[in-house]
Amino acid sequence: MTTELEGASPRSTPDGATVLAEISAILRTVLEEYGLDDSEITLETSFHDDLELESIDLVTLSAQLREFYGERVNFAAFIADRGLEEIIALTVGDLVGYVVDSLAVAEVG
Repeated sequence: MTTELEGASPRSTPDGATVLAEISAILRTVLEEYGLDDSEITLETSFHDDLELESIDLVTLSAQLREFYGERVNFAAFIADRGLEEIIALTVGDLVGYVVDSLAVAEVG
């Protein structure tokens, strides 16, 4: 996957707004298959209710997050400890917070 965001320094910890923009770009590539790539994506956007992502879409999202962020962000681990109801309720803001935290930890470590 090639995005305009690939120039980001792998050693700088981005802020929430930057990560939201990056995740929005990644989500748009997932959503374009359904013709929904112009959907508004905010921190409150729900993966299930708003974007109508299915479990296979979350697998695709996980792969694209790994491709973009590398081993620093493990989406599978992020959702592994959650129950079905929690996964259904996930928002883009939940993922943004996780990515920001993961990148900060990776930078320190």
